Amino acid sequence: MSASSSNDSALSAWEASMIDVFVRAASLIGLPRSIGEIYGLLYCSPRALTFDELVERLQISKGSVSQGVKLLRQLGAVKLKYVAGSRRDHYQPELSMKRLVRGFIKDQFEPHLSSGSERLQGLESLIQQEDNEALREHAMGRLGTLLTWQQRTRKLVPIVMAVLGGAKLFDQDSSADEYVI
Repeated sequence: MSASSSNDSALSAWEASMIDVFVRAASLIGLPRSIGEIYGLLYCSPRALTFDELVERLQISKGSVSQGVKLLRQLGAVKLKYVAGSRRDHYQPELSMKRLVRGFIKDQFEPHLSSGSERLQGLESLIQQEDNEALREHAMGRLGTLLTWQQRTRKLVPIVMAVLGGAKLFDQDSSADEYVI
C-alpha cells in the first residue's frame, strides 16, 4: 500500500468523532460497536463504499464487516447502490429516521414483545401453582404490573412512529389501533 493510499484511508478527526456518535447510539440499543462504526462511516461518506473500503477505513475484521453489513441491511439501515462498471456491492446508509426506527422496531423490538407475551401468559399458570397464598397474590400483582407495562409499550410504539411521520406499525397481525393517522 502506498503512502497516499494509506493517508486516503485514514479517518479524519470529524469522521472519527461522527462515527463515535453512532458507536454510542449502537451501544445504547444493545448493538455491537462494529455496527455503529460501519453505519457511521457510511453516513460520513459522500459516496457508497465497498466491503473492502469499509474493512480498510475502519481497520476492523472482514468478519465484523460482513456480519455488520448483513445486520444493517436486515434492519433496513444500509442499502445496496448500483455503481456502473463495478462488479462489487456498494453500500450506502438509509437516511430516513422513520425507516431506520421502523426497521429496528420490526426486526429487534417486536420479536421481544411477542416472545415476552408468550412468557407472561405461561407465568400465570405457574403462579397459580404457588402454595403460599400471600406469595401467590404478590406474584399476581407483579404479573399485572408487567402486563400493564407491556400494554403501555405497545401503545408507545405507534406514537414514536407518528412522531417520525406516521406509519403502519407491523405488516403482520395488525389491528386497527396499530395505525397512526
